[in-house]
Amino acid sequence: MIQALGKKKNSIAITHLKKGKFNITINNIPFNLISPDYIKYKILEPVYLSGVKSTLNFSLNTFVKGGGFISRIYAIRQSIAKVLLKYYNNHLEKSNKNELRLLFMHFDKHLLFRDTRVKQPKIYGGRGSKARFQKSYR
Repeated sequence: MIQALGKKKNSIAITHLKKGKFNITINNIPFNLISPDYIKYKILEPVYLSGVKSTLNFSLNTFVKGGGFISRIYAIRQSIAKVLLKYYNNHLEKSNKNELRLLFMHFDKHLLFRDTRVKQPKIYGGRGSKARFQKSYR
């Protein structure tokens, strides 16, 4: 069993890869019950890029918590990409190890690395982190 962690803003996703029939579950919900369809395509991008869907038999179990709807999708996507990369590194020869990493990097850098941008906290004296309340002299 191989596991990997993906993060986006406040969302954290952990994916476990186990040998078995090709199956994907997210928070114990089967993948085919997830809607709308564009979410499925976004989550499966690393699987399609690596080309493992048709060749290898394994199941991906993902648990995600925190954050909003879109940030959860990106956290799941990142954790799936990382677990596939670990699987390739353990089970393939050295010449193929960097190919998948480079493929992911050229497609989208955030498949492997966290986007570190976060919202600045609100501070006193204004409506947000930078804006100040208007000053009146009279």
